Formats: sequence, C-alpha cells, structure tokens
Amino acid sequence: MTWFLPAPAAHLPALAARLRIDRRLDRPVVALTFDDGPHPQGTPAVLEELARFGARATFFLVGEQVRAHPDVARAVADAGHEIGVHCDRHTLLLRRPPPAVELDLARALESIRAATGADPVLHRAPYGVYSSGALRIVRRLGLRPLLWSRWGRDWERRASAASIARRAAAGLRTGDVVLLHDSDAYGARGSWRKTAYAVPSLLEAIATLGVPADSVTHST
Repeated sequence: MTWFLPAPAAHLPALAARLRIDRRLDRPVVALTFDDGPHPQGTPAVLEELARFGARATFFLVGEQVRAHPDVARAVADAGHEIGVHCDRHTLLLRRPPPAVELDLARALESIRAATGADPVLHRAPYGVYSSGALRIVRRLGLRPLLWSRWGRDWERRASAASIARRAAAGLRTGDVVLLHDSDAYGARGSWRKTAYAVPSLLEAIATLGVPADSVTHST
C-alpha cells in the first residue's frame, strides 16, 4: 500500500494525524523552518535576519547543496540553529523504491554530519510527500517526520515579501510550524530574497503572540 501525502496535506490535519506526522508543536513557541538549503546567498540573508531578532529556526538541508556549500551549512549550525534532513536529491519520494530512499537519506545524513557536526533528528520529505515505505525507512533511521501548519508559498514566482508574510502569519497560533525556503534551487529564481525580506514581519507577528520564535526541538 502507498500513502500519498501531498504538500497541501499540511492543511489536512486528519490525514497527518492518521500517519502520525506532526504538523504543530505542543509547547509555547512558533517554529520557523527553512527547506532546500544551504544556499550561498539565501541562507546568510536569512541567518542575518534571525540574528537581528535573536530567533532560532530549523533548517532542513539537502545533501547535494551541503556538498556544494559546506561552509554555509556549518554557519547554520554554528549560529545555534537546528539542523534537519530534507533529502540528498530533491526528488519526489513516490518516484523512488524504498532501497533508493534509504540510500538517499544515508548519503544526505553523511554529508550533513560531516559539514555541520550535527546529528539530525527531524526529517521533511521533498514536497511534503511520503509513501508508506519511505515513512517506515525514515522512522527506522530514528528520524521524526515533520510537516507544517502554516506556509508562505515563497517558492512561487508571483510571491512577494508582503504576500509571504501575510499568508504565513494569517491565523498564526502558538505551536504553529511555518514552512519557508532559504534557497531558490528548486523554486522560482531569486525567491530567497523575498523570503529574507519577509522574515522580520513574521518575527514581529510571532512576538505579538507573546512566545518566542524557536527551533522545533530546542527548549525555550
């Protein structure tokens, strides 16, 4: 049996709950998460904005990007942010048999550990899509799958900093996990700039809730 969990499934809580995939946190924070990096311009731009606000985030790294930009990956870890694993090659998991998924994850983990010194505990599938086989492998490797409850759709060509912040902050609640991207490697060219410009507005929206912006698994 194959389960198809599409990217909009972050908005389908019943399905995510059935598969035991978290979308939210049970502690008083809002988690900003960034996929698809590291990126030589996008990641430093995002790190700068997070540092200005004293905020921590979780970065789901891609193995092939880590090998291309190991110093940038290391900078994420050195700044105190959480490192998660996204994939090695950004390919829909449904297109891969379980052995290929396992090899992809193993290579990604090896590259991430070598570059950052971190041992990831979180996983997010490309496009938010898990097959049943991929989900079993992720958990067997000791990784916790995580989706999101808010997103900015910042990978779209038509997105702007204002639209990203507005969409991600709409209905924002304590415990939300916000999906963003610090890289344009798999999205619209230059999209990272809009994301970086949107981060301050999102952090201000989080501050109005009276809770910190923090990484997913770090304690406040």
